[in-house]
Amino acid sequence: MPVVEQAQIRASAEQRYAHELVALAERDREQGAELPPGWRLSARAVRDFVVGDPAVGVTRKFYGDDPLVDRAVVTLLGRQGLMLVGEPGTAKSMLSELFAAAISGTSNLTVQGTAGTTEDHIRYSWNYALLLAEGPTPRALVPSPVYQGMVGGQVVRFEEITRCAPEVQDTLVSILSEKQLMVPEQGAESRVSARPGFNLIGTANLRDRGVNEMSAALKRRFNFETVRPLTDRAFEVELISHQLAAALGDQAERVRVDRDVLDLLVTAFQDLRGGRTSDGVPVKTPETVMSTAEAVNVAHAAALEARYLGSGTVTGAGIARQLAGVALKDSAEDATRLRYYVDTVVRERARTDARWREFLGAATDLWG
Repeated sequence: MPVVEQAQIRASAEQRYAHELVALAERDREQGAELPPGWRLSARAVRDFVVGDPAVGVTRKFYGDDPLVDRAVVTLLGRQGLMLVGEPGTAKSMLSELFAAAISGTSNLTVQGTAGTTEDHIRYSWNYALLLAEGPTPRALVPSPVYQGMVGGQVVRFEEITRCAPEVQDTLVSILSEKQLMVPEQGAESRVSARPGFNLIGTANLRDRGVNEMSAALKRRFNFETVRPLTDRAFEVELISHQLAAALGDQAERVRVDRDVLDLLVTAFQDLRGGRTSDGVPVKTPETVMSTAEAVNVAHAAALEARYLGSGTVTGAGIARQLAGVALKDSAEDATRLRYYVDTVVRERARTDARWREFLGAATDLWG
């Protein structure tokens, strides 16, 4: 029976941008660029993969602080791990995925931090059937992503590290400082030593601060970089447009999303995120996270509504309808805050702008 290739909802970064990684590797070869030990690309190529280089057909993927990208690359060249912290939805996970794909060729060596994460998820576990039959042999050992990264000299991602219990987090202290992992079940001298290229990228949400605070010892093993929300409206509109096209895929040609509608969406998010409009009008900030990632979700939902239930064109009304599902989920008070925003800001803009007038009509029906 022939094998049928299955479609993927979301391919990994190394799959989505495979042609760009090939182009950057080819440029490295042509220029005789020096590759850091264990890396698949030069440091410059890794940077360009993230921030883009039109000269070789590489798209910009991170719309934010380019110097942060430079500092992150330098950190990953050294012995310290990289810790990306920030508000939810500021592209921390995306950054870690891009760095891992460019440096190691895979972003799949990932530990997802949760309250249920154990030391076994960080170190190794056992196939108990083989363990009973053979004892603690290499064949019975089940390596964790960290173990695999050390053996293969690859970058490992640790998502939401502060969701893990402190004693589980501290399993990383000796791994990051000594670059070794002991396997006492296989003998007192049995250990795994990391190969060049191994490093760890952690992410943590600032809103999780205090859930499980990292120990001072573990913090010393990381360089911390804060990924901040976008403040440049044009940058954020461009990012949302790019990610919306990727999310829609083949459907992108069947739905119309004008740039001024995306500008309305970004303006509303930046108003509510910052607590003040560009005109200096104070607004009440909702407790829910008004991140760029959530704005992309709103745009995607509005596009799907327009495609399957509407005229095929995303309108201000569609943005307002889908915004409700994002902004009204954390606190009952958020509905009051949004009504205040509609009454004081949106109503005034609707006097002269048809898009905001559409937004006002739908918002009034939902939140009035």
